[in-house]
Amino acid sequence: MHRNRATKILATLGPASSAPDAIDRLFQAGVDAFRLNFSHGEHEQHARRLAAIRQVEERHGRPIVVVADLQGPKIRVGTMTDGEVKLSPGRRFRLDLEDVPGSEERAPLPHPEVFSALSEGMLLLLDDGRIHLRVQDANERSADCLVEVGGALTDRKGVNVPEAVLTVGPMTQKDRDDLRFALDQGVDWVALSFVQRPDDIAEARRLVGGRAAIMAKIEKPAALNQIEEIIEQSDAVMVARGDLGVELPLEVVPSTQKRLVRLARHAGKPVVVATQMLESMVAAPMPTRAEVSDVATAVYDGADAVMLSAETAAGMHPEAAVRIMSRVAEQVERDPGYRAIIDAEHATPEATAPDAITAAARQVAETIGARAIVTYTTSGSTALRAARERPPVPILVLTPSQVTARRLSIAWGMHCLYGPDARGFTDMVDRACRSAAEEELASPGDSVVITAGVPFGTPGATNTLRIAWVPPD
Repeated sequence: MHRNRATKILATLGPASSAPDAIDRLFQAGVDAFRLNFSHGEHEQHARRLAAIRQVEERHGRPIVVVADLQGPKIRVGTMTDGEVKLSPGRRFRLDLEDVPGSEERAPLPHPEVFSALSEGMLLLLDDGRIHLRVQDANERSADCLVEVGGALTDRKGVNVPEAVLTVGPMTQKDRDDLRFALDQGVDWVALSFVQRPDDIAEARRLVGGRAAIMAKIEKPAALNQIEEIIEQSDAVMVARGDLGVELPLEVVPSTQKRLVRLARHAGKPVVVATQMLESMVAAPMPTRAEVSDVATAVYDGADAVMLSAETAAGMHPEAAVRIMSRVAEQVERDPGYRAIIDAEHATPEATAPDAITAAARQVAETIGARAIVTYTTSGSTALRAARERPPVPILVLTPSQVTARRLSIAWGMHCLYGPDARGFTDMVDRACRSAAEEELASPGDSVVITAGVPFGTPGATNTLRIAWVPPD
């Protein structure tokens, strides 16, 4: 089974999509990767979902990606008197460490790390940005604020601090417990929330210990100040537009999304565009035209994957959302203008032999009209170089590592198979041609371009390019 598109679809599992047959239907509708959202659900539920995913993988014979999305630290106010208080514009309002229910004059905020980072003039956003407070004065225990945008404040609503770098790591004790569980279950990727600095990735990598790849969720404005270093430290990037849309001016989010996709592409790191892509389909059977254009924009930009959140986790039409997203991606990739846009953002290869080989493979495939690029890889680095080239033909990845096959399946254009490594040049060519034909990527008489490293099985040693023709049946 292969998709008629290079862009992948990442779908979140939840109450609407946890049954094994529902997961199978989502996969057949077009899902390439599944997200387990550890902000919700118990470990036992996630274990059952992951087991069902692996059953679908075995049934269809295709590697499926599983992403464990950690919750990260959540900054919330405490409880309110009678559960709700009204904040009026122009009034003074205090946040403090006192463990006393909130009133119209003050509210508890049990996060000393927030107060230590505040200074006069900073903006605080409460309840997903619905309430705006401007800091007038702050110390280590409290902050006196002016209400700029008022509203009803209820128990435990979230607080965003877009203009400060908080002295808090990206992982709480809950995240560490969730991470241990997810790694023991065998997830392929760990999505790290609340990333602010490169050191956050380094800490997570130490805890992961190579058992999964790390995806940095970019949702804090502070991360944008060191974004190139964060991308360098990460294995992939997620443009988490939900919190970005709260903490950044809304009009800045589209250009930020484009910048992040461009930087990740140039670095050769997979990039996922996430949040509210087909949000209306949580309830409606069809998306809005604006949502369709939003998905199309991410595909035109060259994102590796687009993500569905509540649409598949809790929505009324999960399969329809996947099918529509898949159709949009397919249509965009058929547009003649798509190649022009993709090629205009083409990254310059690095001055290394593997980069030279993969860049040459793309050019050769275009020149001779090859039907596929077949890449032998052990660690996945060769395949990611091929994806960075964004060739006009599918990338068939042959790897002896099931772990590598799964991790790579979230990247643009990848069609991954795992099995024994090539035993020599003749076996390399035969296996490449046979696999391309069996996967219906090429027919007898078609040419394929093959890249590999000699000696075989040596990670990062891509040094060979070969043109071959699929023999007659």
